[in-house]
Amino acid sequence: MDEHIKNLDNWTDEATKQMLQNVVKRKRKFDKFEKRHLIFLWLTILSFTFYGIFLYTKIYMPYSYSASMIFSAFLSNSYNVYFIVVSFSLYGYLTVLKKKVDKYEKEYHALRCEIIDKAPDLWKGEAWDKRHIVFEMMKKQYDINLYHENK
Repeated sequence: MDEHIKNLDNWTDEATKQMLQNVVKRKRKFDKFEKRHLIFLWLTILSFTFYGIFLYTKIYMPYSYSASMIFSAFLSNSYNVYFIVVSFSLYGYLTVLKKKVDKYEKEYHALRCEIIDKAPDLWKGEAWDKRHIVFEMMKKQYDINLYHENK
């Protein structure tokens, strides 16, 4: 359990601390896959860009006088296969990562909303007056907003 969550006062019980730790864990997983998705998005864009430049400089420019020569040069160049495989593999992995990012975002958001909905049950009595300390700590330390359900 993280030190910030572990060091919460006695008015936050262990079950609540565990829920907060779970939302932090899901947020970290979501952030990790979101960052990975962004990296592969740029790699995919770069690979298609380089392939476009390759096609333009090595195939279109030298053989632009004849469509049949362009087609022949395209088929005879062995680097086309490598560029196409790499580019579309990156694109395929990008779509897989996007699905994972959406899944982890949904899990994180559901758990965060559950904590918000159960807040009156988690902090009862005088603890209700001090819950803002937990909410501020979660926002400041982990960038998790427990004040509102909206993203």
